[in-house]
Amino acid sequence: MNQIDYSLYLVTNNSENEEKFLKTIEEAILGGVTIVQLREKTSSTLNFYNLALKVKKITDKYEIPLLINDRIDIALAIDADGVHLGQEDMPCKIARKLMPNKIIGISASTVEQALKAESEGADYLGSGAVFPTSTKDDADFVSINQLKKIVRSVNISVVAIGGINEENTSKLVNTNIQGISVVSAIMNSDNPKIASENLLKRFKNKK
Repeated sequence: MNQIDYSLYLVTNNSENEEKFLKTIEEAILGGVTIVQLREKTSSTLNFYNLALKVKKITDKYEIPLLINDRIDIALAIDADGVHLGQEDMPCKIARKLMPNKIIGISASTVEQALKAESEGADYLGSGAVFPTSTKDDADFVSINQLKKIVRSVNISVVAIGGINEENTSKLVNTNIQGISVVSAIMNSDNPKIASENLLKRFKNKK
């Protein structure tokens, strides 16, 4: 797998206004987003597939990796760069057999989950929620100390997730994470480009 830059990892939210949704993603990439995860929890398979094709046109244009949340079938159908899987999704070792040359990310909130994901072929971990978040009601909480333990326990990249914004990014200093995963702070911003620039700047400065 080529070296992936996880510094500013955008996870999408509600896509009801498709035109605005796609514009937000493009503006975010122009502002410095380095990887995009398309997350559609309520869409039908057909709608998810069609939207994924449109998002992939944007990410391909800027040569940014596109990952699909949960749905390996969608990822394979559009030839996305990979998937992100939760603890209740397809086991990583099975996903790796289906996608031998793709990026696979796994949500991990404990050292045990992190070690298992690494042993089964995960490329990176999404660890959190490090701060309170409104985008995932059932998110496990991961303290800063726990995040540090997870980072130290594995040799793959770790991305902090959950409630991250411009104000609290500085609290992740000295955790040695490879990136921050952001939803609302970009997707709900009036200026996604500026929001992305500011988040990336703060992460790089505090890393």
